[in-house]
Amino acid sequence: MLLFTIFISLMFYSNIGFFRELRELYVGTAMSTFTHQYLATTFISKDEIDRIMKKNTVPIQTVKSNINEIKLEDDEREEDTEVTKELDIEMVDISESTFSGKMLIVKDPSRVKLAVTNKLYSRGQKLQEMIKAESGIGGINASGFIDAEGRGNGGVPMGIVIKDGKIVHSDKSSAFPIIGFNKDNILIVGRYKKSEIESLNLRDAVSFTPFLIVNGEPQIKTGNGGWGIQPRTAIGQTKDGKVLMLVIDGRQISSIGATLKNVQDIMLEHGAYNAANLDGGSSTVMYYMDNLQNKPCSSAGERYLPDAFIIK
Repeated sequence: MLLFTIFISLMFYSNIGFFRELRELYVGTAMSTFTHQYLATTFISKDEIDRIMKKNTVPIQTVKSNINEIKLEDDEREEDTEVTKELDIEMVDISESTFSGKMLIVKDPSRVKLAVTNKLYSRGQKLQEMIKAESGIGGINASGFIDAEGRGNGGVPMGIVIKDGKIVHSDKSSAFPIIGFNKDNILIVGRYKKSEIESLNLRDAVSFTPFLIVNGEPQIKTGNGGWGIQPRTAIGQTKDGKVLMLVIDGRQISSIGATLKNVQDIMLEHGAYNAANLDGGSSTVMYYMDNLQNKPCSSAGERYLPDAFIIK
């Protein structure tokens, strides 16, 4: 007990490198939740919390992806069959000492679409329901949603939502962080004014942050990203057009979660030229071939979602 007390005291108050880094992860993890921020604010001063968050958090990003750098592979097949469709997709196990997850690599980016709850503004849907409604075979959760006091039902997305080239939801913001595909199947990431949206020629897009890799350049250059250790969802695209769909489990003994820097490194390792963070935490979920591929951390099971990137 004495050793535990000493360890906790060092984590909260010591400036020794290891304990300082541990404190920063602790603060970022607590402050990135709605219901557990007291775990940081009870023991650590507001000034120290502000310092930690400022040091690690990715600032508002103005960088934008360059669509001219993505060169999609030519598809020489005469027609798709169920076999060739399945061969187009690779499932990769992601495993580190403190977390585990899955990545779907989709060769043909035209197969990645956006599904939206059929009860927009009323209630979200679970991922498997959205996949089935679109006759898809897999997918991951996408944007965040209004979640007052942690009891949101997934019906009201954050930012802007574009499906099949049409804006189906937009809040009152004057600019949006865009994560989505244009009609040439190229992943667009960047912050755009509402007046610029039409010129992007988007077919499917949502809003979330931060962008992790833009034009091959990692965006988290110092710190861990500022959002602590959590379950994660992310999407990216390689320079030859492959789509990377990643989930990492968290808040579990077998997988405590990942930092945004961890996610960025994984995306870089798999060749992402552009990549962005999607909603994580209790929302993190992946389905493929009718099977749940990860372990959502909520005791209530999968959350109701406003939208999802799915594979047709």
